[in-house]
Amino acid sequence: MAAAAAVADRVVGNLRRLDGPPRIPGLDLARGLAVIGMLAAHLFTLPEIDWTDPVTWGGIVGGRSSILFATLAGVSISIVTAGPRAPRAPGRWLAWRALVLWVIGIALILTGVPVYVILPAYAILFAAAIPFVRVRTATLWVWAVAVALIVPWLLPPIEAAPFWDTAPGEAVFLLTGWAYPAPLWLAFLLAGMAVGRLDLARAGVLWVTAGAGLVTAAVAETLAVVVPAPDGYLGQVWRASGHSGGILEVWGSGGFAIAIIALCVLLCRTILRAVVLPIRTLGAMPLTAYSAQIVVWAVWALIALGTTSDLFGFRALNLFWPMTLGIIAACFAWALLLGRGPLERLVDTVSRPRADRLAR
Repeated sequence: MAAAAAVADRVVGNLRRLDGPPRIPGLDLARGLAVIGMLAAHLFTLPEIDWTDPVTWGGIVGGRSSILFATLAGVSISIVTAGPRAPRAPGRWLAWRALVLWVIGIALILTGVPVYVILPAYAILFAAAIPFVRVRTATLWVWAVAVALIVPWLLPPIEAAPFWDTAPGEAVFLLTGWAYPAPLWLAFLLAGMAVGRLDLARAGVLWVTAGAGLVTAAVAETLAVVVPAPDGYLGQVWRASGHSGGILEVWGSGGFAIAIIALCVLLCRTILRAVVLPIRTLGAMPLTAYSAQIVVWAVWALIALGTTSDLFGFRALNLFWPMTLGIIAACFAWALLLGRGPLERLVDTVSRPRADRLAR
């Protein structure tokens, strides 16, 4: 009886941690949706989205899920580096966190699973956020807009360089996560940092934020249809397709990410936050969940296919639902019984004490 009571107390305590301050349940929901979207992008061959054809609407996760992930990283940075629980040296905290994320990312790349691991790019973005931690919110928006308008013009010649076809170029591509080019993705991180400075406890602020994001996304998607991308360099700059790095993708997917974040926070102000609790627990440990899918993929592929590198062979096994539901169930059980995710605990254990000790 005593053991059962202890387990019940632990579950109640962990539920309170997921629901109470300083945690914002809606952000966990948004992170959970981003993880599920990235699983879908990895495990399905997605069509190019055509809004006039509902059959293609599943393609919405292509590119947008990882951009939502990056935008949420910015939100988290603003929340964690403010308030009484903030690290004493936020810049050093971000630097240590970036290093640990980069190491985990490289370890996942070494599994040979044929997906572009986002964590090296994520690590670079955390390091790039250091100069922006103390700047004003308006300045964050200015920088985000500037990056979103300028960098798409610079990417095509950079990505066309012969360097990327060399062995060193391929290594740099993987080690920096260039599938998610940090110079461009800084726009999403900074926009997320600006959103994280908003008063997310006020419904009016959330509705305005959601509306602004949806309008931005709708305008970008409309322009993509009304003004198709021309051939050549201008077409590369203008593109709206996932992972294209075009201006319309940046604005459309960035607006979409901001809208999803605000809408998730609004939804979790209602009784529905209990209904989506399993997805919230997934989003409470996104690093663990993301890493788990790569490790499970590697083990499963080795057993079933004899190799980890056969992308289409693994997709043909139709494992999206078993993997997704399995990871959600595992995160749900872990969150209720043990609390924080293991990799989240590891990263914070490594980064926060070191940063605080250096500050002292």
